[in-house]
Amino acid sequence: MAIPTDLDTFDIKLLDHGVAVIAFNRPKKYNALNPQVYDQWGRALEWARKSEDVRVVVLTGNGKYYSSGQELAIPSSDELEEAGGADNVFKKRSVFTMKVVRELVHFPKLIIAAINGPVIGFGVTSTALCDVVYSVPDATFNTPFMQLGFCAEACSSVVFPRVMGYSRANEMLLMGRKFTAEEMKEAGVVARIFPKETFMEEVLKLATASAKFPPNAMKETKALIRDPDFDFLDKVAEREMELLGKRMSSDESAQAIMEFMMAKHDRKQSKL
Repeated sequence: MAIPTDLDTFDIKLLDHGVAVIAFNRPKKYNALNPQVYDQWGRALEWARKSEDVRVVVLTGNGKYYSSGQELAIPSSDELEEAGGADNVFKKRSVFTMKVVRELVHFPKLIIAAINGPVIGFGVTSTALCDVVYSVPDATFNTPFMQLGFCAEACSSVVFPRVMGYSRANEMLLMGRKFTAEEMKEAGVVARIFPKETFMEEVLKLATASAKFPPNAMKETKALIRDPDFDFLDKVAEREMELLGKRMSSDESAQAIMEFMMAKHDRKQSKL
């Protein structure tokens, strides 16, 4: 199954022994996520899932960031009119996001997140749905959901407390504290931290070694680990997405986003 060639927001490579590298490829936008990116991400994962040539997937980012999270933009009047209101705009967008979540939850092959730099929002929460997470030393992990009037997503409302413990998970999800790579390793989200200079070399070495294992043994063992949670995580993701749509279309969130963007603009101006 050939590598899809119409996914311009991603850089996809199929390496030796069936290691597929799927890299966010909007470095000038710090690999920010928008409906097009979510759509293409879901399609890239679907290709990797179906392709017999792919045994292991490595998710990473080109440029300084892994992903800067949701690209903040208030819907235009044309988009609102075409969709029939803000609620419908976010329902339409959520279809693409939900596909990414479902692909990650049900992905039958080994999937590794290689965090090459700072990661924000959905970029953070989606890593907990990967099987293994590696990071560079200077990566930071931040979910500013409350600051933007959003809510938890990508099953993070249940997966993060399970993995990190309630107190640390709540610091991240409810208080928006920025975590270092070392703190995420201590919390059990990151497996190992590799030097920046040799980061992808180390990750690909491990991915290639795993890709040489008998593929059915890998799939069946991963199913043993994940099967009990499939239905539960699907329901959690749907509940989160429904609430997120309400939050993102609320006046409270619109005001919070406006204040966030103005504060960001003021910080840039002060540096000039």
